[in-house]
Amino acid sequence: MEWFTSSDYWLTRLVFQRGLAALYVIAFVVAANQGRALIGERGLTPVPRFLARMPFRGSPSLFHLHFSDRFLTGCAWLGAALAAAVAAGAADRVPLWAAMLMWLVLWLLYLSIVNVGQVWYGFGWESLLLETGFLAVFLGNARTAPPVLVLWLLRWLLFRVEFGAGLIKIRGDRCWRQLTCLYYHHETQPMPGPLSWFFHRLPKPLHRVEVAANHLAQLVVPFALFTPQPVASVAGGVVVVTQLWLVASGNFSWLNWVTVLLGLAAVDGRRAARVLGLPEPPPLAAPPIWYEAVVLAATALVLVLSYWPARNLISGRQLMNYSFNPLHLVNTYGAFGSVNRSRFEVVIEGTDEPVPTADTVWKEYEFRGKPGDVRRMPRQFAPYHLRLDWMMWFAGISPAYARAWFGPLVTKLLEGDRATLRLLRSCPFPGAPPTYLRARLFLYRFTTWRELRATGAWWHRTFVREFLPPVALDRTGGAGRPGGPGGGSGAG
Repeated sequence: MEWFTSSDYWLTRLVFQRGLAALYVIAFVVAANQGRALIGERGLTPVPRFLARMPFRGSPSLFHLHFSDRFLTGCAWLGAALAAAVAAGAADRVPLWAAMLMWLVLWLLYLSIVNVGQVWYGFGWESLLLETGFLAVFLGNARTAPPVLVLWLLRWLLFRVEFGAGLIKIRGDRCWRQLTCLYYHHETQPMPGPLSWFFHRLPKPLHRVEVAANHLAQLVVPFALFTPQPVASVAGGVVVVTQLWLVASGNFSWLNWVTVLLGLAAVDGRRAARVLGLPEPPPLAAPPIWYEAVVLAATALVLVLSYWPARNLISGRQLMNYSFNPLHLVNTYGAFGSVNRSRFEVVIEGTDEPVPTADTVWKEYEFRGKPGDVRRMPRQFAPYHLRLDWMMWFAGISPAYARAWFGPLVTKLLEGDRATLRLLRSCPFPGAPPTYLRARLFLYRFTTWRELRATGAWWHRTFVREFLPPVALDRTGGAGRPGGPGGGSGAG
């Protein structure tokens, strides 16, 4: 079938696959570094406890066969090593079937982690990485031209990401319709970056222009992805530029970077190669019959599964970041259907005094990414994902978001658990764990230009209320209420 492949997209595939493999490396390294503390055998939400109530069909994962901290970490490092090899070009140096197997193993390993990751892996970019990684299995390698059908499926995925995000905004918070959401977003987003303070201080008319441009990029431009070249390339370029703007203004893990790669997948690689002065590769061989059959079957599967997300797009009750199947294939996406007007942060403090009094000195635990010390400039972490920091942001919105894990977190800190402490930037009790912990809720806002110059502080914070009263370890090893054993701990 001559129409089945297009050599025009050889550079497109090369950049897309190498970039996606690099993101896989980061995702697996995150799992290796944080998995034991978050979901390990003694983690905040242990996998064995989850698997005891979750059947395989509801959450397919290798860990139904066996789970241990060592096995989880080994799978994560295996995935990181394989992804690094693919990013270095290993998949282009092996037969086509072997390259597809490498991508399939990456997808299966990460699917296994996500499906036991519980609340820590409930973010939309997990499903986005999995769906994109699944399509990458069928893109082939340097031994054959890219299959046209898979290239179209990548555009369909990008359309759902962008158009779904645009619709959820228009249907959600009225500030998106009034073009005023960016009056608040840069300050109240989950994890601000080093430039977020400056974005927040841009003039309000420019914020309105930003929102209008966002609507154009997400509600109009996606339709141009299905038009002939070079219009589709321009549409892909617009997506790339808008995503890089988001990269500069905040920390959204690898969400923006996967979307950038999807935007690049719409670009005509042959024209891009000419602009860059790159030589064209030698003629690529026709794909084998078995490969054509596999790609056709995968395309049919995606088209069938597309019914539910397509219906969701036109529904008045649009779901955001939802998977319709446990394999995370053909999902629905979206972001910031509502925007917080104020930023609330949970600050955890401890003391080593035997009994807290009114004069007790409380020392603050510092997290790596979330705001804490008002004089510390926000850092850039994305595409690396700080899962605990993100969940602390949700806890500041409502204690209900923290009910499953905040109590265990307090217990781990009272125990001085090393795996948990490695998730933090600093612990104020390096020698021995504290005797008591408490948590307080603060209202944070970015300082003004004048305040920044005068104090050197990027944030101003005001105490709101007690989030968790002082607690100590009870006799069973859990966190109890003041006065010793007995009561349980809760988040506010």
